[in-house]
Amino acid sequence: MKLVVTIFGKDQVGIIANVSGILATKKVNITSVNQNIVDGFFNMVMMAELTDDSVKLAEVQKLLKEKGQEMNLEIKVQNQEIFNIMHNI
Repeated sequence: MKLVVTIFGKDQVGIIANVSGILATKKVNITSVNQNIVDGFFNMVMMAELTDDSVKLAEVQKLLKEKGQEMNLEIKVQNQEIFNIMHNI
């Protein structure tokens, strides 16, 4: 399953390391990354692929949401097909 991971919040050390670490533990392959920092705010969009059928999207979403709350970031993970539909309306 292809995923879109979006991250937004105040820039700080460890954002990429923490998010990519969680994804790696769930065998999610990051296929592209686009990030920028404007006026101290971090914004990133990752395209990724869930490669282990035994790992559920809800599990990845929960882990990244918890990490986002811990780091005061907004982290969302969506199925790419649903993301595309939502943004084509």
